[in-house]
Amino acid sequence: MRIFFAGATGAVGRILLPKLLAAGHSVVASTRSAEHVARLQAAGAEAVVVDVLDRSALFAAVAQARPDAVMHQLTDLSGRDFAANNRLRVEGTPNLVDAALAAGVSRMVAQSLYSIYGPGEGPASEDEPMDLDAPPPRRSMIAGVHALEQAVARMPVGVALRNGYFYGPGTWYARESLTTDQIRRSEIAATGGVVSFLHVADAAEASLQALSWPAGPVNIADDEPAPGTAWVPLFASLVGAPPPPVKPGRQPWERGASNAKARGLGWVPACPTWRTGFVQELSAG
Repeated sequence: MRIFFAGATGAVGRILLPKLLAAGHSVVASTRSAEHVARLQAAGAEAVVVDVLDRSALFAAVAQARPDAVMHQLTDLSGRDFAANNRLRVEGTPNLVDAALAAGVSRMVAQSLYSIYGPGEGPASEDEPMDLDAPPPRRSMIAGVHALEQAVARMPVGVALRNGYFYGPGTWYARESLTTDQIRRSEIAATGGVVSFLHVADAAEASLQALSWPAGPVNIADDEPAPGTAWVPLFASLVGAPPPPVKPGRQPWERGASNAKARGLGWVPACPTWRTGFVQELSAG
């Protein structure tokens, strides 16, 4: 399969690109920065410099690539610029979808987010609605994800991977990261709020497999949704931070996500629980 890969230099992309090539796919990898071209080419991909917010340039790049599928792993979160990331979802994704459709592409796999479900008890499944009426600032994040998924759904086969919170190399939950700095300063409390984690390598594997999945959203998360009262103290101990402050209670939407659908499609996380994954990724030395 020939794949147009937007976002090949991100945390997922750096792991996913060699997986795609090893699986026998040919890849045209896009980047906004010419400084990444040599690295992408050295990895075995063709490279094109284009910004997905430049609609006409993107149409030309996708048409020239003549792909069978589009892999959308675009984010803009290195500086925690949530507005820039939302713009990629709201404006960039429709541009990418329109360019794909104009080029006759039938399939897209896109990086989405699981934490968009409304209040409830227990891990959320894909048939539950998004929390579109959430209060700010959560509402703007959900609106961005909703816009992304609506655009992807216009593809003949559009798969939206609702990923858990990434940990591992290049993520916010790495040994050297802003999250680690915050935990070392006791700025993150251990609450009853439940989240779902996902090793970044498991995200890459799911993206590879999703090239053959049916259309629709799929939660991609490990097997054990994590209350803050469990994961924050473990994280703190592994990075040499003091025990975190503890605050009771949780937000009604802090409930994690079920990965039953993904497992039913054949995906099996190599790191089934953050408990062992954190030890692997955060331990000193």
